Amino acid sequence: MATREAAKLAVLIDADNAQALVIQELLAEVSRYGTATIKRAYGDWTTPNLVSWKETLHAMAIQPVQQFRYTTGKNSTDSALIIDAMDVLHADNVDGFCLVSSDSDFTRLATRIREAGLVVYGFGERKTPAPFVAACDKFIFTEILRPVPTQEKIGEAAALPPLRPMVVAAIEATTREDGWASLAAVGGQITKNNPSFDSRNYGCAKLGELMRKQDYLDVKEAPMSEGSASVHLHVRLKQSLTSRPGSP
Repeated sequence: MATREAAKLAVLIDADNAQALVIQELLAEVSRYGTATIKRAYGDWTTPNLVSWKETLHAMAIQPVQQFRYTTGKNSTDSALIIDAMDVLHADNVDGFCLVSSDSDFTRLATRIREAGLVVYGFGERKTPAPFVAACDKFIFTEILRPVPTQEKIGEAAALPPLRPMVVAAIEATTREDGWASLAAVGGQITKNNPSFDSRNYGCAKLGELMRKQDYLDVKEAPMSEGSASVHLHVRLKQSLTSRPGSP
């Protein structure tokens, strides 16, 4: 697997189940994980419901893939995307896939790609079924990629999994003998157990910011190397919690 900066990614978009208005932000998010060397959007472009995509496709250099609906009520887009994904997988030209859809039909595709040893990033709305979310290495809810009213943010936060159990479990799994766990290790462990985890879901741009807000944690900084201005963050459960019988 290439380094994150050099990773080549195939971005495959189910236009029937994705919104054009967040694609610019979505591709910016993709750039955090690698370079989008393939960008394709699948749909029946003869239908009026996809007209909002026209400018986005041109501006973002996304290749539209036409898939006619041969039967009313049947979605042929999924099949076309899956077939293309397998062709790309076997061509061995990418290091990972970004699957953009809120449709559970792509659950098996995500699993198959991971079985081949490639990383899968999923992008979809919060309504995305849990099996598809769990099948990805990481899943990003597209709601965090666009500005939303404060009240809507509050409602979304209320629907998220409780943060504390995830954090505690991750710290317990990564704590070193000195009682501290590196923030990077904790973040990786949380994502491994909960692919949809993202600090932005909880109102913080960075994981370190989110950890500092948790009153049950101690956070410390340590230089990356002697004389370095850069620091690593480390976290641990507060001593009053770890020393108390039956504490989480």
